[in-house]
Amino acid sequence: MDSAADLDEPIPYRARTRAYYGALGYPPYRWAHVGDVPFAPLRKPLAEACLALVTTAAPYQPDKGDQGPGAPYNGAAKFFAVYSAPTDTDPDLRIAHIAYDRDHTRAEDPGTWLPLPALRAAAEVGWIGRLAPRLHGLPTNRSQRVTIETDAPEIVRRVCADGADAAILVANCPVCHQSLALAARALEESGIATVLMGCAKDVVEHCGVPRFLFSDFPLGNAAGRPHDRASQAATLDLALALLASAVAPRTTVQSPQRWSADPAWKADYASLHRLSVEEIARRRAEFEAEKRKARS
Repeated sequence: MDSAADLDEPIPYRARTRAYYGALGYPPYRWAHVGDVPFAPLRKPLAEACLALVTTAAPYQPDKGDQGPGAPYNGAAKFFAVYSAPTDTDPDLRIAHIAYDRDHTRAEDPGTWLPLPALRAAAEVGWIGRLAPRLHGLPTNRSQRVTIETDAPEIVRRVCADGADAAILVANCPVCHQSLALAARALEESGIATVLMGCAKDVVEHCGVPRFLFSDFPLGNAAGRPHDRASQAATLDLALALLASAVAPRTTVQSPQRWSADPAWKADYASLHRLSVEEIARRRAEFEAEKRKARS
């Protein structure tokens, strides 16, 4: 049994998911790791800069089954190509298609994974110059080659077309963190400063990014607590401050916010010791069924 002190550390998502999917019968996944990390300083004061937003949330598809709060993992709701949506309204984007922490959060409040209201408020008070006219969706892709060769270059093209000086990338599931880390590297190589907001510290730092705001929250809450505008505003403020102040790559700042005084919630995600043989077999069958839906 883990002690409270042992649990009060960032969740080791790479090790947990490797063991979990290994028990389901899948080969070990090799997580992205790159030695050199590009770094693009912010080219103008934040109060004059145009900021882009990049997300792994998916546009709602009414014909693809349950995608509402607390919905089970829904592979049919995945998307496989970069998309864009306007930022002057709140598009209907959801995260039922990815492995966020369903034990401890229900994805009821889009402000926890899509900080559009907080960004618009930052622009209104002059914290940032302006918000880019479009946000961009990056597919959560286990294929690093596809992310590097296809999706990340398309994100760069769209962010540059919008005249953005910097980009905020908000991650959800473990693979989301890797996909966005690879996209952040591509943006920085093109001269666009980035900050990645996320909850999977080990995945991001293993890949290597210029700037990372780590929130020690359940996956799906990288932009702050649900139904807590003060938490979401404070989380964005930390990300913006990091964007403006970092002087070298691999700069990580941890939010001081805590999900709970009791860190026991960290023991649950992808924890094999809590699953019976029958439950592991059931999850294998369920996962294969969702993969078939996604492929179709």
